[in-house]
Amino acid sequence: MGRVIAREVRRGFSGPAWLPAAFFLLVAVLVPFAVGPDSRLLARIAAGALWIAALTAALLPIERLIEPDRADGVLDQLFVRGVADESIAAAKVAGHWLSFGPLLLVSAAVGALLLRLPPDQLPRLLLALGIGSLGLAAMAVAVAALTAGLPRAGSLAGLLLLPLAIPLLIFGAAASSDPGSGALLLESAVALLLVAGAPFVAGAAIRASRT
Repeated sequence: MGRVIAREVRRGFSGPAWLPAAFFLLVAVLVPFAVGPDSRLLARIAAGALWIAALTAALLPIERLIEPDRADGVLDQLFVRGVADESIAAAKVAGHWLSFGPLLLVSAAVGALLLRLPPDQLPRLLLALGIGSLGLAAMAVAVAALTAGLPRAGSLAGLLLLPLAIPLLIFGAAASSDPGSGALLLESAVALLLVAGAPFVAGAAIRASRT
């Protein structure tokens, strides 16, 4: 498992690992141009805008998560060596998050400054994004496994992931801006469910693609 996770992290940083973080910051820069210089308005929409940017950034590397290993026979080799498909999927979730999650949190701190987010909200935003990004990574791996080998898999994966991410997006944005709403607990529950369930969904999809 450790070797698979390390391999996923190396693959993530061997390509344009900065791309999700750069896209995240690009959204943070463009939002003020779209809504105007009103600092109060920017502060009100900052959490939601950053969460939408995080969701979209999680989609960018989705085509490299499962399909290259399926096409090259790496998944079959791991299966022959006794590694369960669910273990492979769990390792890919961990590796995917390690390759984009920390960069996303650093970018979120910069983006929050650009969007005039009140400083007292920044710790809540980073905590909510840290929890939510785990759920996003799990969903990305599960959807990548479900669409592996299909024509236009990247576009199809986006169409599948966006509606599934709506609960996480709602609770995460609420937790980032309202500490007394209890949204952080709901977000944590959704993220935990996704992290626990994604390896089984992805493992079943990998087995189906093998047969």
